Amino acid sequence: MNSPPVPLPAEHIPPGTADWRTPDAERWLATVPARWAHPLWAVLALVVSMFWYMGEAPLAPCTSAEPCGTDWSGLGMMVVLVVTPYWVWRQPRLALAGLAAGLAGFAEDGGFTESFGEPYALAYPVAAAFTTAGIVHRLTLAGRQRALALEAAGPVAQPLPAAALTFRRGRFSFVLAALMLAAAGFGSWQAQQVADAYEERAAGATHLSGLVVAQEQDDGNDILKVEADERTHRFETAFPEDFPEGSRVDIVVDGDWAALVAEPYDAFGWETLALGGAAAALGFFANGVDGRTRSARLRRRPLPVLRVLVREGHEDARTWVFAADDRQGLRPILHFHSLHAFEEEDEEEQKEGDEGEVDAVDLTKVKQILRGDDPPPPLREAVLYGVPYAGAEVALAARLDADEPEVLAECSVTAVKPAVPGLLARGAKSRRRKDERRSVEEIAATMTPGPGLRVWKAHGFSRAVGLFLLVVQGGGIWAMLDDGPSWSWLWLPVALSWLISTVATMLTWRITADRDGLWVTGAWRVRRVEWDAITAVRHHEDGIRIGTGKGHDNVDLAPTGWAWLERRLGREPYAVRAAHEVRALHLDPELRPAEEAPASRQGMPAGPPLVALSALWGAAVLLLL
Repeated sequence: MNSPPVPLPAEHIPPGTADWRTPDAERWLATVPARWAHPLWAVLALVVSMFWYMGEAPLAPCTSAEPCGTDWSGLGMMVVLVVTPYWVWRQPRLALAGLAAGLAGFAEDGGFTESFGEPYALAYPVAAAFTTAGIVHRLTLAGRQRALALEAAGPVAQPLPAAALTFRRGRFSFVLAALMLAAAGFGSWQAQQVADAYEERAAGATHLSGLVVAQEQDDGNDILKVEADERTHRFETAFPEDFPEGSRVDIVVDGDWAALVAEPYDAFGWETLALGGAAAALGFFANGVDGRTRSARLRRRPLPVLRVLVREGHEDARTWVFAADDRQGLRPILHFHSLHAFEEEDEEEQKEGDEGEVDAVDLTKVKQILRGDDPPPPLREAVLYGVPYAGAEVALAARLDADEPEVLAECSVTAVKPAVPGLLARGAKSRRRKDERRSVEEIAATMTPGPGLRVWKAHGFSRAVGLFLLVVQGGGIWAMLDDGPSWSWLWLPVALSWLISTVATMLTWRITADRDGLWVTGAWRVRRVEWDAITAVRHHEDGIRIGTGKGHDNVDLAPTGWAWLERRLGREPYAVRAAHEVRALHLDPELRPAEEAPASRQGMPAGPPLVALSALWGAAVLLLL
């Protein structure tokens, strides 16, 4: 049975706080944007249309009257165009301003005039209109979610817990924005230095008119050969089509130095640094201002409150929120990342407490966390402060676990997101944690009853992946040996050891459960694990991990398949089910087999035979070459 949620002391529940119950939560969840309004489609439309326009739109030719130098106004517009797709995803209101600025620049560039005759010019306005419709749709439904949450919370409003009042957001974003702005400033300064150096030297140089006599390629660079004043000059050019053979160009000459007046210098690298730094700085600065504004808004006045259940994600550390009556935590409502908030005086007292006595750290627990053997975080009762809707800022008060009596405040550091299936998900189950811990009774109900041995071994999907990697291994050996002796051969033992271990496990992994424990067959050996020595069993990173407690090495069996792809194909990953069933046998002795496994049923590692096979294949390749 699942453990009951960690209770929240009554004194930490504001009087009149309403429960956010499943019917209200389902109404809230039903008010989510349609799939067509997902930011991914808008971002793809904007990016594709921008690249299409830049690739197809005719460029003004570089001439002596209008040389191709640094266009700072155009660079500023590019900064807005680069950061707008990011804002579509993270800051939809700012994205509307970015789209308006982009359309203004598009009109100034003559794009609307071209739109009536060229598809590439029409694509960006259409993409901007589609993106705007999606943003308006998302913001409208967020407003409906806000109204539903306020209706569920009722008239009760409470100030934030004292610890949350001291929580500040945005500092790290401001620091990153300053660093990126410094990089952008350095790039623009260097670009201006290049331009100034050209202007200074060109002012004292000789101005000549030359004849383009040839166009050449040199290491991928386009070269113009220009004859002027009985000398031949060579110039790199980015736009050779602007200078056909036989045309005349203006050049400036100062001794051995010469430059095209139409393309006087190349500061593209510094301009790119300025563009990237400015776009990143603008994005981080907007994030910092948004975070600071939202956190200040939470502290400004009393907030609606709701009783909910929360759980920290075991894989991604997100805070998942469930309805107050969802005591099993089966259907999440929303999620966000959060950090704990502490009062300043509490931190000082903690430093001074107990005259230097410090609680001992449970090294075993730390080791389990690092290895991923720790139990999943518990479901906890909590009070949610603020109005939850897509993009909102909230806070909550809850205990960490049953062993921690203190109630801590947590503040969101990312926007609230509804817990709905993603674009690649297949139903609501895809939002649950990948290695969901089911009860022993639930697992036992799906197992075939009987006292005989229980065996889990490499299945068809795992073997298919293993065979594919075996082919890759054979092709890799051929490719490396085909070039003859070289330094690349030093990588052969490293690559082969990993490949052989992976292929052998994929093809022949096996777990046999008998009366006294498990026989675990990996790539190189068969290990015996007694039932009493097992502390935990879980599926972890496409492998099965069997914890054996403090002072002993865990038994890792990996890889045992490709869980992500199996889920995308609509199947329950076989290795996940195997881990669940082994865990059920560990927790319930009545489910264990009554027999002892003979040697023939304990499994055989395939690593050593694969080493011999690889050696024979390598010898055959050398003989054939």
